[in-house]
Amino acid sequence: MKKRENNFVELGLRGRLNKNNKLNDLTGKEWLKFTKSWFIHRPPRRKDDEILHPAKFPESLVEEFIKFFTKENGWVLDPFMGTGSTLISAAGVNRNSVGIELSKNYFRSSSKRISKRKLGELAFPINGDSLHLKELLFKNGFEKIKFDYTITSPPYWNQLQRNSIRQKDRSAKGLDTKYSENKNDIGNISSYEEFLEKQAQVFDQVCDVTKQNGYLTIITNNVYFEGRLYPLAYDTAISLTKRGEKSWVLKDEKIWLQDDKRLIALGVNNAWVGNRHHQYCLIFRKEK
Repeated sequence: MKKRENNFVELGLRGRLNKNNKLNDLTGKEWLKFTKSWFIHRPPRRKDDEILHPAKFPESLVEEFIKFFTKENGWVLDPFMGTGSTLISAAGVNRNSVGIELSKNYFRSSSKRISKRKLGELAFPINGDSLHLKELLFKNGFEKIKFDYTITSPPYWNQLQRNSIRQKDRSAKGLDTKYSENKNDIGNISSYEEFLEKQAQVFDQVCDVTKQNGYLTIITNNVYFEGRLYPLAYDTAISLTKRGEKSWVLKDEKIWLQDDKRLIALGVNNAWVGNRHHQYCLIFRKEK
């Protein structure tokens, strides 16, 4: 490593690191590359045989976001933890993290994965309902933590309850076709409007436990249901930014292009039904 000028450190192929960088530990070259509004990400095949989650979260993708929106030793939150991908990714780049998961099965799976990797000093899974997020953090000793960053992928409303071709494919692979049977699971809410409100209530609390100017990334998508498209990604953005004093500020979106997904014959010879091969990564900032 070679020092260059007063405020920069030369890091070879990585570029130059500005010591005054307030957000992350990236060089200017790495920073610029991440700001591209779309990206292709093909995650490596998972090695964990026990993971049957219906909407697995690529750890390599999460790691890229964590490295951009935090510095080393920062604190990361995931209120819809699933099988612990955010926590494992955060620990892999030396960040502290807390995850909350309602399903006892997925909580046990995430705890097992974290224990197997000996990440207990950095990663803290909690079993509980994120609609009581602040209470859960208090009970588990995290009441004084102000999180630098939250990254999560909530249920896509009722997407996993539909009897579709993709659901049959999940079932054939041994994957769950719904998150849980728990009546408190927001993925089991039938009303679209109620789902948006409950989801926003979770992120109200996330806002409360986030430091000033901290960031939030929600990975979500629009949903096709009963012959129409529900603009879930757009409505999620609107619902979080119109909450009075607790409002998040929408800063941008990154589009994850999934060009490795196979095409399915949807509506052929009858009507338009698109093959949805992208996800929205909505980026918010706490500025109020």
